[in-house]
Amino acid sequence: MRTTARGDGRRLAARHRNIELGLLALAVAVCLAGHVDASLALTGRMPPGLLVHGLSLGALAGAAHLAVRRFAPYADPLILPLGAFLTGFGLVLLDRLDFSYKAAHTAKGDYQKIPAAPSQLMWVFISVAVALALIVLVKHHRFFQRYVYLLMAGALILLAAPVLSPGDSFGAKRWIRLFGLSFEPDEFVKVAITIFFAGYLMASRDALALAGRKVWGLTLPRGRHAGPVLAIWVVSLLVLIFERDLGTSLIFFGVFIVMLYVATERTSWVVLGLLMAVGGAAVVGTVEPHVHGRVEAWLHPLDYYKPVHDKAISEQPAEALFSLGTGHLTGTGLGSGRPWLIGFAGRSDFIFTTIGEELGLAGVTAILLVYVLLIQRGLRTAIGLTDPFGKLLATGLSAALALQVFVVVGGVSGLVPLTGKALPFLAAGGSSLLANWLMVALLIKLSDSSGRTALDPVQPSPEPLPTQAGPVERPGQADPSAAGPLPSGPYDPYGPYDPSAPDPTGPNPSNPALATPGAADPSAPTQLRPAYGHPPNPAAP
Repeated sequence: MRTTARGDGRRLAARHRNIELGLLALAVAVCLAGHVDASLALTGRMPPGLLVHGLSLGALAGAAHLAVRRFAPYADPLILPLGAFLTGFGLVLLDRLDFSYKAAHTAKGDYQKIPAAPSQLMWVFISVAVALALIVLVKHHRFFQRYVYLLMAGALILLAAPVLSPGDSFGAKRWIRLFGLSFEPDEFVKVAITIFFAGYLMASRDALALAGRKVWGLTLPRGRHAGPVLAIWVVSLLVLIFERDLGTSLIFFGVFIVMLYVATERTSWVVLGLLMAVGGAAVVGTVEPHVHGRVEAWLHPLDYYKPVHDKAISEQPAEALFSLGTGHLTGTGLGSGRPWLIGFAGRSDFIFTTIGEELGLAGVTAILLVYVLLIQRGLRTAIGLTDPFGKLLATGLSAALALQVFVVVGGVSGLVPLTGKALPFLAAGGSSLLANWLMVALLIKLSDSSGRTALDPVQPSPEPLPTQAGPVERPGQADPSAAGPLPSGPYDPYGPYDPSAPDPTGPNPSNPALATPGAADPSAPTQLRPAYGHPPNPAAP
């Protein structure tokens, strides 16, 4: 029976990989169709190099699929295709915008005439290669649990590095420039800090879940246990003050609150976190000029066109609303709009207006649903995992992606103040793309563990479980080796205690590997400690 169940699980996993391959082919085909559509609208001709571009994307997608099939065979079949589609569609939008920016800015001679799609394509290959290296080299997600404090130290150094970098970029200190290159460390910080939060909350969740006093019907945490939240809140405010980076501060603090709620299941932490976030943002938005200008532009976007207006208000929020309103239901068509009029940010966070103008509400809804589906697969992975570290890590990565999409789309559409963050996978930027593909690789490894638990529970864990100190000694039974063979029926650990009953933790004469306590492989499943923590199967022989 066990062999049959294991064979069924492997066949279902192979079917998932075939579904993944079909979805990858569909994603590449849709992106190539987008290139053709945009080129016909802009030039009236087929795009040059379409065959080479298509073969390159197809080969990259095929290599990613083979790596997942070999090293993560039980992974979710939708995570990789969703990431590939968003990345390929981002190349479509950037190539379309490059044509318009070049035509508009060649005479002006400024930097906006430089195409962004070739550089982004290079970063696509780098990002996917790094993601595949993580999938191949990291055997199990618990590997990162050993280095949570090291990752946290590196994340704090990267988070503070832009403060020491000379000069601002569009009002915010978010970039580090070395040897003529620039990158955004906060994109990698969100991944490292999520791993640290997962490890820290797994170890401290019991203390953080302790109840305190009740205020207005809400159970508040004890004062000494609120220290970590206050520390994260202070760090978020420091990022907001010294780097003037509203988006990173919101994502940083928001991910921690989400993971804290999942770890403790206490609504009081969420309420406390929201109050602290709103209070801190209100104070900094009042005293910090750059953040104050973002808030004013959010509240009064059309004031830019008044003869006298606040100099901190830019024209981009109003132009974004005009661009989104032009798209109506189905849009003007790829290549038929004028999203490049927004200016330098059209290939960053305002790339979302290109979708709204040229694909309309239907296109915006479709892209947002792709994001929602990717986030949902991450949360579904968290539900399927049995170890607390994996659950918290999958939840945190999904929350980080959700919060970044929210602050970018909300800022462009006027729901929240602008943050300047890049739209994941779609916007130009090597740092953002690399960090997002690292998140995809982590979700693939996490979903592989979740799928392995569900489809092949008898397979040993790739990451050895901690070795137990020894067999449990029951009262009245001084020598565990004196117990007889295992009972024939299923063992109920919560049943009534019988001193004369045989001890299931004792040696089993029918299995020589278990004849001596501690001689068994600590990573192998046993009746009391099956693989990945799943309960024993009473029907198994």
